[in-house]
Amino acid sequence: QVQLVESGGGLVQAGGSLRLSCAVSGRTFNTYSMGWFRQAPGKERAFVAAINWRGGDTRYVDSVKGRFTISRDNAKNTVYLQMNSLNPDDTAVYYCARGRDTWVATTQADYTYWGQGTQVTVSS
Repeated sequence: QVQLVESGGGLVQAGGSLRLSCAVSGRTFNTYSMGWFRQAPGKERAFVAAINWRGGDTRYVDSVKGRFTISRDNAKNTVYLQMNSLNPDDTAVYYCARGRDTWVATTQADYTYWGQGTQVTVSS
């Protein structure tokens, strides 16, 4: 059974940084893409960033380009989301997800396993 556990969320002031981590159980972590999504209050869950199985291909939603960086450590079965220059619009519950295959994907339908989420709150 595949389990994903996010950590690293919290309360931060605008302009600050946070690093989210997602630990994934299972021996096949390094054969799947990984992604981060977020759900802001009153909104649907939306794509944030994704990375392919090797880590050489990444995608970002336009609003976080240049501020967020997704990475992975296949030896640790962990994917990260480094978030810099945070602003109140980044406030949301952040979810990590494991993709269906090796290639990077940006739609929720391309992900099969999801974590429980971690809250990120950015104060102005």
